[in-house]
Amino acid sequence: MDRTSLADLWDRVVGTQPAPELWLVLVTAAAALAVTVPHGLWRVARNAITIAHEGGHGLIALVTGRRLQGIRLHSDTSGLTVSRGKPTGLGMILTAAAGYTAPSLLGLGGAWLLAAHRITLLLWVATALLVAMLVMIRNAYGALTVLVTGAAFLLVSWLTEPVVQAAFAYGAVWFLLLGGVRPVFELQAKRRHGGAPDSDADQLARLTHVPPALWLFLFHAVSLCSLIGGGRWLLGL
Repeated sequence: MDRTSLADLWDRVVGTQPAPELWLVLVTAAAALAVTVPHGLWRVARNAITIAHEGGHGLIALVTGRRLQGIRLHSDTSGLTVSRGKPTGLGMILTAAAGYTAPSLLGLGGAWLLAAHRITLLLWVATALLVAMLVMIRNAYGALTVLVTGAAFLLVSWLTEPVVQAAFAYGAVWFLLLGGVRPVFELQAKRRHGGAPDSDADQLARLTHVPPALWLFLFHAVSLCSLIGGGRWLLGL
């Protein structure tokens, strides 16, 4: 590939694209909501939220100096991220807190890129993050899930027309913003009925001596604020 081709590729990735029509933004929001609310569709779509959840644990573990051992994603939409390092302290706290906040914060970051008309850049950044995560996956189902998701982003960014790219990108970001809210309510309901005794909120309570309810409040605050802020960016408000 010569320098001209590389320059063209760079311009294509980091350049801006036309903003989609408002109707497309609203349709993708409705589609994301339709996938998030019904239990049957959510049961399948939640795999994407699990990727973001476990990816958040893994990324913050690396950023805080912990040694990431591997990530596993399961067909029941659960997951497990294993890292090595000091069992207490700020690094462990941030790593534990990253899971339930990651989908919403990724959605917020995506909304910021879309508001800046960087549709192709968002698709490529998502692809790069999924490729990096694939290296750390330690089970077949997890590898297949991440591979298929990454391939979808790559193929859309490389082969489709701008309007298709915009619809896919906006749909993905809306889904992260909306899908980041539901797991926190699900966790709250499980804990109310005595389930999930070793949840992220309970682990954080043991690490910080702060009640799990306050960590749940933090998860709710991050997800709902991200949805409001990200939604405003996507709608151009």
